[in-house]
Amino acid sequence: MSTPRKSTKARLIEAALDLFAERGVTETTTKAVAERAQVNEVTLFRNFGNKYRLLLAVIQDSAVFAKLVHALVEQANAKDNVADFLQEYAQESLRTLNKAPDLVRSIVGEAGNYPVENRIALGKGLSEANRYVADYLEQAIAKENLSSDLTSEQIVNLLNFLLIGYFIVESSTEGYINWSDHNDFLESLVTLFLQGSFASSIRVTETSIVKVDSDEIADLPASLVRSLFKKAKKTGKQEYALIYVLFGAGLSLTEVLHLERSHSIVEPQQHLLQVNYGHERQVPLNQWVMGFRYGSSTINPLIQWLKSRKDEQAAIFINDVNDAISAAEIQTIWRNLTNDLLTPQGESPGINQARQTWCVEMLMRGIELEDLSILSGINVEHLHKYAQRARNKAALESAARLDKKV
Repeated sequence: MSTPRKSTKARLIEAALDLFAERGVTETTTKAVAERAQVNEVTLFRNFGNKYRLLLAVIQDSAVFAKLVHALVEQANAKDNVADFLQEYAQESLRTLNKAPDLVRSIVGEAGNYPVENRIALGKGLSEANRYVADYLEQAIAKENLSSDLTSEQIVNLLNFLLIGYFIVESSTEGYINWSDHNDFLESLVTLFLQGSFASSIRVTETSIVKVDSDEIADLPASLVRSLFKKAKKTGKQEYALIYVLFGAGLSLTEVLHLERSHSIVEPQQHLLQVNYGHERQVPLNQWVMGFRYGSSTINPLIQWLKSRKDEQAAIFINDVNDAISAAEIQTIWRNLTNDLLTPQGESPGINQARQTWCVEMLMRGIELEDLSILSGINVEHLHKYAQRARNKAALESAARLDKKV
């Protein structure tokens, strides 16, 4: 069977994308695009009006950012740790940028001349690409049990800004040399991010990244969690609601930051949270946490916090000026609530341990690994470590029950 012929619009968009990559936006004429697509220039104007409307269609219809980032992440995600993930992603990003230098320079240099709808489309495309990369980075961070004051999306944004900046300077100037080659720059870049973002979780040596307890699931004991709930309740409604969401739904810090009021779904028999960041899913808010009940599906710390609000901010958690709360501000709340608490290992509890505690508790209650993977967004393979921890705790509880029978 013969292959169906592409539509005129599709041929024009494909031709424009190829020429923009070869020559840049400025040097690409509508006549050249029409010739490449094998149509006359009038047909191009009839379909798009002008070159910038055509560029808008390229950005929107070709999903160029999504395709590019999917390809980069697939290669980077094959790596075993965060350091290798960042190194591979940065390396592949520079290689990709170097394949179409004129396109990159013209888009960056001429964006101020584009109509506002083009700039909005560019911003949306970059944001979607960044969220996709951040999702994979967050999984890599979870695998290594790392923590950071920055969200994975903030880390990716900073990384991409530096990569694009380096590429623009390196490809547009002569004699501006601070690194011997790309590899030297990339090593410096990854070291900067590892030291700046994960300083409390890893240490950087000259040759490798050494993980601290990366294979250990450090869930928190019930007594500590109960003390944390009590302190949060005394501190304020938002603090109480935050701790309830962390331990009652097992969300990551980044997922909490993206929660909005409309994501709270109250039903007669259960209270759900709609997670629209990363792994999109619905998660039930547990009424019981570590042996204590914190309300019901219609009356609980989160519902009480939302009902007390007088502002119009969409975010569930806010700061003192009613803006959506930041990762650093949530970390500050967590530190204030845990400043006098210590884990059995003699360390201050980390906010990432709330999610680990929820996962272990759900397994202790009997949930299947596949179901927990759906609710948590964590792959089944990684959850085997949680399952082993849950079996260890179950064995201890069984031994305690036997001891009472003697």
